Amino acid sequence: MPLDYETLRVIWWLLLVVLLIGFAVMDGFDLGVAALLPVLGRTDAERRVMLNTVGPVWEGNQIWFILGGGAVFAAWPPLYATAFSGFYLALFLILVALILRPVGFTFRSKLPHPGWRALWDWALCGGAAAATLVFGVAMGNVLVGVPFHFDARLLPIYEGGFFGLLNPFALLCGLAAVAMIVMHGAGYLAVKTEPEIADRAHVVGARAAAALIVLLFAGGAWVALGLKGYTVTGAIDHGGPSNPLAKSVTAAPGAWWDSLTARQWPFLVPFVALGAAALALLGHKARRARTAFVCGAVSVAAVVAIPAVTAFPFLLPSSSHPEAGLTVWDASSSHFTLFLMLVATVVFLPIVLAYTAWVFHVLRGRLDSAQVERRDNAY
Repeated sequence: MPLDYETLRVIWWLLLVVLLIGFAVMDGFDLGVAALLPVLGRTDAERRVMLNTVGPVWEGNQIWFILGGGAVFAAWPPLYATAFSGFYLALFLILVALILRPVGFTFRSKLPHPGWRALWDWALCGGAAAATLVFGVAMGNVLVGVPFHFDARLLPIYEGGFFGLLNPFALLCGLAAVAMIVMHGAGYLAVKTEPEIADRAHVVGARAAAALIVLLFAGGAWVALGLKGYTVTGAIDHGGPSNPLAKSVTAAPGAWWDSLTARQWPFLVPFVALGAAALALLGHKARRARTAFVCGAVSVAAVVAIPAVTAFPFLLPSSSHPEAGLTVWDASSSHFTLFLMLVATVVFLPIVLAYTAWVFHVLRGRLDSAQVERRDNAY
């Protein structure tokens, strides 16, 4: 094969990060719009406008979530097994929250009664906020570590419970995720809706961007001032067979910060997230909708990349048995599987990108109440 095992592992780590970023950026504004539905929409007509800005695209944006889950399943089987057993209840909550979206979109318009529609508006809002909060908590636990180990057959044994995932640092990350998608959704609405809604979106978007900046500073200070991190101390074969127990790991306060500052370009990622959020804030203040949206999207991408570059080479550290933590070098599928998947990705990912670009090109422009009223298939 033209690519060695070590290189393929790094490529698939990068692809996993790209897919997670794609999900956060593309599906993030959908979630943000849903979270803002009862907040920005003063009338039923305005809420219908908000829904119809994402109605034609939200299902297509879900492909990034599916691709990310598929990549974890096929490229990193131990990570899939450990995360889906340890985060079972959390993932179930995400599933329930995400199910509210298609149900809400479908049933909201079935009856004209204000109470009926208000019920589904709040269901969409709550589902979006809950799913985002749990996603953020999950990312926070990637840095905190999750209590698990492997038995003699290398089967993952999860030692914690659902409420153990709700530790203070993970909850801080969850709040940052909610602020992030509200900022992103507000930026999208500022670009896509009529002036009345867009003006309110600028106000809320500026506040969300400011909240995100504060939460990012708080999280960064927490990491720098002593959050426990993990370091591979023993020799590890980057091109050897996957065996999570064939290494030694130490856990120490400040280890993540030391690892991040020891490298050059990864250390810039948090500053990109902060800088882009600040530019989004200024864009909202100046009523520059496109600037606010684009800078918000860049900030979202950088925020999602922060735990990945901070924890590298760890995919999921173990807080109870540090030596069992999963890394890029010992939690992947076989050399042949990674190569075969890479070939498929090279073929199909450009098709997904081209189709997505075409859809957004066709649906460009602002949407107003009159256009929604004229559409037979509007929500």
